[in-house]
Amino acid sequence: MSNVTQEASQPSEEAARQAAALTATAVEALPEGRLAQQIDAGAPLRIKLGIDPTAPDIHLGHTVVLNKLREFQEDGHKVVLIIGDYTARVGDPSGRSDQRPMLDPEAIDANAETFMEQAFKILDRDRTEVRYNSEWLKMQSDQLFALMARSTVARLLERDDFQKRMAASQPISMLELMYPLLQGYDSVEIDADVEVGGTDQKFNLLFGRDMQAAFGKPQQSIMTLPILPGIDGVKKMSKSTGNYIGVTDPPEEMFGKVMRVPDANLEEYWQLLLSEDPPMEEGPNEAKRELARRLVARFHGEEAPAAAEEHFNRLFVRHEAPEDVEDLEFGEDPAHMPALVATAFNVSRSEARRSIAQGGVKLDGETLPPEPLDYTANELDGRVLQLGKRRFRRLVNGS
Repeated sequence: MSNVTQEASQPSEEAARQAAALTATAVEALPEGRLAQQIDAGAPLRIKLGIDPTAPDIHLGHTVVLNKLREFQEDGHKVVLIIGDYTARVGDPSGRSDQRPMLDPEAIDANAETFMEQAFKILDRDRTEVRYNSEWLKMQSDQLFALMARSTVARLLERDDFQKRMAASQPISMLELMYPLLQGYDSVEIDADVEVGGTDQKFNLLFGRDMQAAFGKPQQSIMTLPILPGIDGVKKMSKSTGNYIGVTDPPEEMFGKVMRVPDANLEEYWQLLLSEDPPMEEGPNEAKRELARRLVARFHGEEAPAAAEEHFNRLFVRHEAPEDVEDLEFGEDPAHMPALVATAFNVSRSEARRSIAQGGVKLDGETLPPEPLDYTANELDGRVLQLGKRRFRRLVNGS
């Protein structure tokens, strides 16, 4: 296990102050006191973040770590962004109860390009060094065997994810066992001084220290950061669960998603995304609106929040249709509403009938009654069909 005990030398007051500011939102910074000592040495630190480009888009959960990296950059340090084009083929087992699917190289490369483009909305390009770990991990078999000899299976099996899967008699592939070894070797190759990640990455970050020690290099310090919950307030923000806010979401969609954050998570969102306490003087609704304004401005510019908030008010306060509603041309006369709803919103006819029966379908803001279900084309032409709170189509008679 990595030695994470505090080292003896005392840093200067200024180094201690900088380290305290950088670790203020961290869950853990290990070894305790080590970051201040590193800062006190005077040389710019190399701050590592490893990203496996298994998906193309960044959501606000990713920005918690990226914001911390930007803080390091503003203090004069260099961020080393490692694109795990090689480790992405193995799959990080962190938080997994099964093996991740393998991606083809073309998808990995495309995801990496998109990820970097979005990451530089936050990071300073001039203080970021981008590396691909295929540079050093595409090694000969004798080199790989020598690397594998630097650790033990017992050490690899210490990680909590593997312990849970063994207890449940679930398989662990040899590739997954290799993952911490490979990503830990990244720290050796780039001479990382600090590695940053979510709390679910603690084992991997500590393993980087193990690998550096095995190769006779100075050991990095590590910093773990809280994991942002999704807009459901329960699960980790993730595209796979649909509870995410993407940094490339359109302004009105980003604003609306922020407004769905539970009141109980407001303080967490403000602190992790803006490093501030929420202004609760006017209540949680206004605090959410201000959070939405600030985030939309960050990713879409200072002019975007006003239009995004007006769009939200139109739909959810005044219950009006949005200004730009996609047309749906129909040719049936009379038109059968379950069929029209199914076509307009890509749902099944049975789901369309159920939504009508439950009062979930509207025409020009008025709830569609269960009967009749057939309307003439002239009755529908130019009217706005609505399913639920957020889905609209303007009906156009094409007959």
